[in-house]
Amino acid sequence: MAEVEIGIFKTARQAYGFDDIAIVPSRRTRDPEDVDISWQIDAYKFEIPVLGSAMDGAISPATAIELGRLGGLGVLNLEGLWTRYEDPTPLFEEIAELEDDKATARMQQMYLEPVRLELVAERIRQLKESGVVTSASVTPAKTDWMAQTIIDAGLDILVIQGTVVSAEHVSKSGEPLNLKKFIREFEIPVIVGGCASYQAALHLMRTGAAGVLVGVGPGNACTSRGVLGIGVPQATAIADVAGARMRHLDETGVYVHVIADGGMSKGGDIAKAIACGADAVMIGSPLTSAVEAPARGYHWGMATFHPTLPRGTRVRTQVRGTLKEILLGPAHENDGRLNLMGALRTSMATCGYETLKEFQKAEIMLAPALQTEGKALQRSQGVGMGH
Repeated sequence: MAEVEIGIFKTARQAYGFDDIAIVPSRRTRDPEDVDISWQIDAYKFEIPVLGSAMDGAISPATAIELGRLGGLGVLNLEGLWTRYEDPTPLFEEIAELEDDKATARMQQMYLEPVRLELVAERIRQLKESGVVTSASVTPAKTDWMAQTIIDAGLDILVIQGTVVSAEHVSKSGEPLNLKKFIREFEIPVIVGGCASYQAALHLMRTGAAGVLVGVGPGNACTSRGVLGIGVPQATAIADVAGARMRHLDETGVYVHVIADGGMSKGGDIAKAIACGADAVMIGSPLTSAVEAPARGYHWGMATFHPTLPRGTRVRTQVRGTLKEILLGPAHENDGRLNLMGALRTSMATCGYETLKEFQKAEIMLAPALQTEGKALQRSQGVGMGH
C-alpha cells in the first residue's frame, strides 16, 4: 500500500474505518433464510458469530447465560465487579446515577476492592450450571494467578485481554506472562487480544491462540486513542489481521479465528467487519442497550477505572429492547441498532453469499459519501441515519 509523506522524517499508510467503506453487491442474490451465519471455534459451534464483550455494563452472569441461549458467547470479566463483590447490584444502580464529572473517580474507588478467587470460581460454576458454553476474560497480569481456579471451575474458553496484548512483553520489574508457554500448556482454548497490525497478530497466532481479538481503541467507551494516541481504524486493522491469518495458515495449516472487537454499533458495521475478514465480532455497547443489561443503559470500558491512568469513560447507550430484539429482532426502529443478526443475514443475502467464509471475499469499495449521500432530510431531522 502506498504511503503518504507526513513530513521529511515520517511517512504513513492510509487507514480506513467502517464509515469509510461500503460492501458492493455482486451479480447474485439469495433468500436471507438460506444464509448460514453460524460460527465454530475449536470444538464449540455457535448459531450467531457474536461474543459479548467482557465489560461489566454489558455482561453479567445472567446476560452471559441469555446470550448463550440465543446462540452467541458471553464473556464475563473475571476482574470486574462480579468477582469483587458478592452482590454488585447496588453499585450498578449507583453508577447509573453518578454525575458525569464524578463517575470516573467513584468507579476507581469501587474497583479498588480486590478480586476474590472464590467468587471467580462461583461465577464460572454459575455459568456452567446453565448448560451454555462458558467464557471469561482476564488480563495478562492476573492470568497465572487465576489459571488453576479457572480450570478447576470448568471454564470452556478463556480470553486473555488488554488494551494491547503482545506475544513478547518485556519487563524489568517482574516476570511477565509467557503467552506461548501458557497457551501451549493450558487445557482449554484461548483467545487473545487486542491487536491492530499484521505483525502483532501473526506473533499472537504463533503462540497457539485459537482466536485473536482485533481492535485498539474503537469502542464507544474507550478513550485510549485520545489518552495514548494509539490505534488503527477497524476496517484496515481487520483486513491486516486477516492477512496474518492466511500467512499463518500457509505456514502451519492451523486456522486462527479473527474476532473484530469494538467500533460496531449497527448491523451494517458487523456486516462490514465480516466482509473485511473477521470470523466473528465482539460487541459491548449494543448489548448494554438491552433491558437485561446490568448497568441500565450505561457502558464503560475495562480501563475506565484504572487507578492512575483511566482510558475509558462511562457513556449512556439508552435501553432499546430485549437482548433477543437487539440480536435477533424483530426491530421496531429503523437505524440499524436492533436485529443485528437479521441485518448481517440480509446483507449477506443481498450480496449473494451463503456463509461467513464466503462473505469475507465480498468486494469492498471506498465510499466517503456512503453515510451522507441523499440523506439530507434524515440528517436535518435527526432520524434514521441522521442520529
